[in-house]
Amino acid sequence: MVGELRYREFRVPLGPGLHAYPDELIRQRVGHDGHPEYQIRWLILRRGDDGEGGSNHVDCKAEHILLWMSNDEIYANCHKMLGEDGQVIGPSQETAGEAGALDKSVLGEMETDVKSLIQRALRQLEECVGTVPPAPLLHTVHVLSAYASIEPLTGVFKDPRVLDLLMHMLSSPDYQIRWSAGRMIQALASHDAGTRTQILFSLSQQEAIEKHLDFDSRCALLALFAQATLSEHPMSFEGIQLPQVPGRLLFSLVKHYLHVTFLLDQLNDTAAEPGAPNSTPEELSGERGRLELEFSMAMGTLISELVQAMRWDQAWSRQGPSGQPSGSIFQPQLVDEGPGLPPAQALPSRRRSRRFRPRSEFASGNTYALYVRDTLQPGMRVRMLDDYEEISAGDEGEFRQSNNGMPPVQVLWESTGRTYWVHWHMLEILGFEEDIEDVVEAADEYQGAAVSGAMGIALPSWRWKPMTELYAVPYVLPEDEDAEESEHLTQAEWWELLFFIKKLDGPDHQEVLQILQENLDGEVLDDEILAELAVPTELAQDLLLALPQRLDDSALRDLLNCRVYRKYGPEALAGQPVHPSLLEAWAQPQESADAARVEAKEAPTQGSHTPLQRLAEGFGPAGKIFLDLEGAFRSEGPRQGEAKPLLLQLQRQPQPFLVLMRSLDTPAANKPLHLAVLRILMQLVDFPEALLLPWHEAMDACMACLRSPNTDREVLQELILFLHRLASVSRDYAVVLNQLGARDAISKALEKHLGKLELAQELRDMVFKCEKHAHLYRKLTTNILGGCIQMVLGQIEDHRRTHRPINIPFFDVFLRYLCQGSSMEMKEDKCWEKVEVSSNPHRASKLTDRNPKTYWESNGSAGSHRITLHMQQGILIRQLALLVASEDLSYMPARVVVFGGDSATSLNTELNSVNVMPSASRVVLLENLSRVWPVIQIRIKRCQQGGIDTRIRGLEVLGPKPTFWPVFREQLCRHTRLFYMVRAQAWSQDIAEDRRGLLHLSSRLNGALRHEQNFASRFLPDEEAAQALGKTCWEALVSPLVQNITCPDEEGVSPLGWLLDQYLECREAAHNPQSRAAAFSSRVRRLTHLLVHVEPCEAPPAAVATPRPKGRNRSHNWSSLATRGLPSSIMRNLTRCWRAVVEEQVHSFLTSRWRDDDFVPRYCEHFSNLQKSSSELFGPRAAFLLSLQNGCAGALLKLPFLRAAHVSEQFARHIDQRIQGSRIGGARGMEMLAQLQRCLETVLIFSGLEIATTFEHYYQHYMADRLLGVGSSWLEGAVLEQIGPCFPNRLPQQMLRSLSTSEELQRQFHVYQLQRLDQELLKLEDTEKKIQVSRDASASGRGHERGAGEEAELEAGAVAAAAAAGVAGEEEEEEEDESEDLYYEGAMPEVSVLVLSPRCWPTASICHTLNPRTCLPAYLRGTLNRYSNFYNKRQSYPALERAPQRRLQWTWLGRAELQFGDQTLHVSTLQMWLLLHFNELKAVSVESLLALSGLPPDVLNQAIGPLTSSRGPLDLDETKDTPAGLLKIRDGSEEPRPRRGNVWLIPAQTYLKAEDEEGRNLEKRRNLLNCLIVRILKAHGDEGLHIDQLVCLVLEAWQKGPCPPRGLVSSLGRGSTCGSADVLSCILHLLGKGTLRRQDDRPQMLSYAVPVTVMEPRTESLNPGSLGPNPPLTFHTLQIRSRGVPYASCTSTQSFSTFR
Repeated sequence: MVGELRYREFRVPLGPGLHAYPDELIRQRVGHDGHPEYQIRWLILRRGDDGEGGSNHVDCKAEHILLWMSNDEIYANCHKMLGEDGQVIGPSQETAGEAGALDKSVLGEMETDVKSLIQRALRQLEECVGTVPPAPLLHTVHVLSAYASIEPLTGVFKDPRVLDLLMHMLSSPDYQIRWSAGRMIQALASHDAGTRTQILFSLSQQEAIEKHLDFDSRCALLALFAQATLSEHPMSFEGIQLPQVPGRLLFSLVKHYLHVTFLLDQLNDTAAEPGAPNSTPEELSGERGRLELEFSMAMGTLISELVQAMRWDQAWSRQGPSGQPSGSIFQPQLVDEGPGLPPAQALPSRRRSRRFRPRSEFASGNTYALYVRDTLQPGMRVRMLDDYEEISAGDEGEFRQSNNGMPPVQVLWESTGRTYWVHWHMLEILGFEEDIEDVVEAADEYQGAAVSGAMGIALPSWRWKPMTELYAVPYVLPEDEDAEESEHLTQAEWWELLFFIKKLDGPDHQEVLQILQENLDGEVLDDEILAELAVPTELAQDLLLALPQRLDDSALRDLLNCRVYRKYGPEALAGQPVHPSLLEAWAQPQESADAARVEAKEAPTQGSHTPLQRLAEGFGPAGKIFLDLEGAFRSEGPRQGEAKPLLLQLQRQPQPFLVLMRSLDTPAANKPLHLAVLRILMQLVDFPEALLLPWHEAMDACMACLRSPNTDREVLQELILFLHRLASVSRDYAVVLNQLGARDAISKALEKHLGKLELAQELRDMVFKCEKHAHLYRKLTTNILGGCIQMVLGQIEDHRRTHRPINIPFFDVFLRYLCQGSSMEMKEDKCWEKVEVSSNPHRASKLTDRNPKTYWESNGSAGSHRITLHMQQGILIRQLALLVASEDLSYMPARVVVFGGDSATSLNTELNSVNVMPSASRVVLLENLSRVWPVIQIRIKRCQQGGIDTRIRGLEVLGPKPTFWPVFREQLCRHTRLFYMVRAQAWSQDIAEDRRGLLHLSSRLNGALRHEQNFASRFLPDEEAAQALGKTCWEALVSPLVQNITCPDEEGVSPLGWLLDQYLECREAAHNPQSRAAAFSSRVRRLTHLLVHVEPCEAPPAAVATPRPKGRNRSHNWSSLATRGLPSSIMRNLTRCWRAVVEEQVHSFLTSRWRDDDFVPRYCEHFSNLQKSSSELFGPRAAFLLSLQNGCAGALLKLPFLRAAHVSEQFARHIDQRIQGSRIGGARGMEMLAQLQRCLETVLIFSGLEIATTFEHYYQHYMADRLLGVGSSWLEGAVLEQIGPCFPNRLPQQMLRSLSTSEELQRQFHVYQLQRLDQELLKLEDTEKKIQVSRDASASGRGHERGAGEEAELEAGAVAAAAAAGVAGEEEEEEEDESEDLYYEGAMPEVSVLVLSPRCWPTASICHTLNPRTCLPAYLRGTLNRYSNFYNKRQSYPALERAPQRRLQWTWLGRAELQFGDQTLHVSTLQMWLLLHFNELKAVSVESLLALSGLPPDVLNQAIGPLTSSRGPLDLDETKDTPAGLLKIRDGSEEPRPRRGNVWLIPAQTYLKAEDEEGRNLEKRRNLLNCLIVRILKAHGDEGLHIDQLVCLVLEAWQKGPCPPRGLVSSLGRGSTCGSADVLSCILHLLGKGTLRRQDDRPQMLSYAVPVTVMEPRTESLNPGSLGPNPPLTFHTLQIRSRGVPYASCTSTQSFSTFR
């Protein structure tokens, strides 16, 4: 199971260092499905550095999450809450003992005492009105508080008289009485959340409570609320600047918050008691429906007021709505990659090669790496595919060299201008410049390339996206919407509309209800009927037209922002705003303030207009109220009749009032405007109705005017008088001023004006006294906001559990504001577009490199140094700072001035000036700007010590202020993770008990994911918030499920593995769509595609995260080749499970079918079926195809050596047969090619396995016979190109390369012969001239010329084709006679020579040598002699490098074409020699042929067989005189045979057997190498050896000894040769067996692991007809005393493990 079980409890990981632990069962209720549900408190634990989560790590005020859980979820996650019978222990059982602690009689007496004490306290309180409270009253209240702390007496204190007593005590002016009331409330609220909520709610809902409470009493009650709610929702908003909420509005928020929590408790209590007496189910349902409606309306009211108090609506009106998330929230949005493309291939325009294959065509990175290694040549252009240390993806360079180091490839990169070492698989070959072409192509058009020729297949990409929605996004299936429901509002939409209807008062409310009744046939509408109404959309549109005229400004703003208005309102239908005046009014405050800043410049041209008139004109028609207010207050005494209507108008539409106050935040030149505004505000304060205006929303403008150094003294004096008057009338605004920092601002103003400001000191003292109240307001605001967030998260959880819609008005609005800024958080380097400097622009980057040791140094005159920042659009600077250093002395700035402007040419506004201290290191220039400045310029006016130039070490710019999104994201992700991990654990428990539950997992997951997808589309505003929810849900639900269902049980089979096995078994039966197998297979496919359809790419770790050693030998994570683009856990577990299934399937097939004659075709068919199943289950994703190959490889590794050798020989034989069969052409040949292609795809699995060595051994033999007997073709190269990685020694590739070399030599030999002929003809011409001069000396002259010609022939070269084969050795050969066939009469036969190297060609094929002098006629022997001399002369050519001299050893290998009548006979070289005897003889005995050739009889008989067959030209007669037989030409009348055309008589291919001596020699060699490897690693202990060093030591020990003994090696015969590839294959075998191990930090280091047997205890007989198993190979340890073992430690006695 996923998670951690400690103290028998399940701990859910919530994040780094965070775990959730089930702590307490709170309450019980009946769920929506009729089953009981339990509310569990989960504590959030923070682990210490030691990683242990003991009780000493739990804070006393630990955070917690309340989660409703079902029986199954508690059974799987909360064991301590289960009884002995496995049932959940309910909350009533836990508290039964405590409740019975008091006797009923004692409890009754105490209740009587409480009632009498309450009456006494009320009487004493009435008697002491206006006087100091007597001591008896305080004693009575103290005793009542003691009684209130007893939980069984809680019911007595619910008496209404107690609330009256508390109200009177809280309203008392005496502090001691208020403090005593607080103690009593704390005692009552200490029992449980329900009692606390009821007490506080009852107090807050008292009639006219605000009228009875003064400022101190209200603060006392708010302090109680803050203390009571602090422990419920401990949430921190550190770093987020909360708005200043006055006490009156804060108290209203508290009332609504308590109302919501009270209704929520009632809802839970109603669900907890379904069987109430005397209540029918209909009544209970109606009661619950009423409570749900009331709760939704109360929650909507709370959200509406909270949004206004937080001023989110103003920010939203300026920014506008954000787009809804598009697509699946579980799929990551990839920016740099297209679908199915590696990063480097997703570019829209790039250069590519016309010749070389890209990485996407290879099934694995290892295969591609080998291809690059074999193809790349020095001078070729390459491109980087991955980011690697200093080299980035997309960089191009030139390949220089490679070696065996790590990394092995050296490239000269253009981006760095120097060489850097990388790995093979990271490169894409572009080729030489002539091979590169420029292409422009879309990334999504790339579908992979095809292999040229008949090998072309479409290989899968790393990222595959299915075309159908069923597999792409299975949880977003299109659902048929009901036509009837589409014509009516949903319940959530109707309740949101009903919220505004309930907002109406009196006549307006009745008019709207009348509209409803007229459209609903006059039905009487009460609250119960209103809640269940089905409202047509046409009626909703009529209501939305009627409501705006009847709502006040605040409610209308909510209406225009709600979802039902956006969907059905007039704007949605008409496509344009219907209420532009209101929208313009909301935008006017900022625009009017901006316009007022320009008034100072335009004042001289305005004529007789006053500043207030210009402000009114700038605001529009609604600005007339400014002039009306000025007129009402212009006379000596204010006119009440004119002012009060204006105040009522401002209460309904406060935007003009806010514009009036914000006009104070204008330049100091607007002195007349400031004075006029302050006079109006000063007189407004005297009206009680004016205190209801939102003064706090524009108080920051007053503070800006107070802080401004340019504010006129008269304006400042009027402002202080106004603020003092406002704070005196309502101390709430003194608290607001304290929160805004007015105390420091007033102190600076007093210091500037020498204390000559009237009432300034009194105002400062008044603000200072409100410090504790300001702290209380901030704490209470935090608690209310945190409580609302917790209630919202609780509603999301209920919605998630019950799948019932969320009917709370403005729920999406609240989430929108909480998520605001989730896509706008800027890093420092994202705040600006560019940075410009006045001089030395090449060093401007030093300002932003975050390196304090680098700097920008200016070059110019003093005071002319500037740094200009061009900001991103809309960025509001939070902080701007310079980094300096005192060590710079005279280069350090001393005075800095900051200017702002709209462009670089209008930097006229001075924002700040700072004097820099000589000891400063960080200078803050700007903080919390209220306006966006597109261009900021920093001017260094003066340097320290009178310096001229300056040095700046760095520049820091902080962007937008922190938002609530990080806090809400953390809480949302915690709740989501806890909910789904608990659910995943419960589902995993069900599956563990019954595997068939996996068939229902797809529908379960689909339901959960569809729910989250719909929730994000409905409520979450942007992509980041939706993606955060989707990622958390996927990781919390799917990851644990996948881990659990892929974990093997005691039998070694995982539930998902069992399911996949069942799928493979019934795959054939599933073709019938009406069968049960088809339905079963469909469920399995839907489940697997759902689990793998999300493929997020993990970001590569930063280079600085894990320090790596310098140099090329640092370690590299090779696992990235196999896990590219895959999630860390889900894909890894699924691929591992699929690999285990495939391995078991293939192992079962190999065990049962390996002896069959048609084993290879059946295996290819089985592999093809597995491939098809992989595509059916997971799509053609490379990760699962790679797992398929690894599974097949694992099955092959389990085979014993001889059985694996038999399998590899069968594959080599099958390929040989298909290649030869494809030569026949036609339909049969095409079928052979198709079979060959299927086989090659299967053979690729051998790459990197030990079986590849034996496969190469057999393939080399069969390929040699094909090339020498039939000749090479394009198919040979194509096959090697596809399965080249399966040959560790690359011998077949070298064989083809040697044939190419031979062809080049033949062309050179042909030119060489022409040169010789030209020389001979030239000699003849000279001879004829000399004959004419002197006939006497002709004989001697001709001989001299011939000798010169022979001497000249030694220096010439020629090229020809070949029909005989020669083997190049390392000894020099004497010059042969070339003139034997120089004057041959008749048609000269064409002879070509194949030069074969014994290093790559099998030695068994070249062991029989040919002597041309005795076995070939003169006309052939001369050509061979000339070729030998040409070959020797070519090696001694001075232009070539000096190397060991090689000689040609002629063999019987090769082929020939003979003309026999009208037939062309295709025969081998031996058959040609045999047939040429019949040009002179009529019959030839076999004995004479054996004597002449010196060949073994079996070799000669193999050649004679085809010649004497029905198609051959010879007959074999056996007589007494010739027991071996007599060969003669067949008479044409004896047997019918072909008369003309080509006749193939080359001997058929002979195939080897794995059980023969050569196969056993291979096994012996493998065992010897295993022993050497183990011996060497044992000698080096735990330190181990580097793999390269180990290979060298093993090869040295094999060649030089003294171990193994010479006799053992010599007994291996031709298998005694050993190479590095053989050693590496044995290392792989031992690693797979667990005998060797790699070091985790350095995987290239190997060491001995455990003393296990490194070879099979016995070998099975491969011959089905044998009587028993072969003699077992056993180990014995021999003590070998030696002096100099090159691989062992310096000890006198060494042990060596060998075999017998």
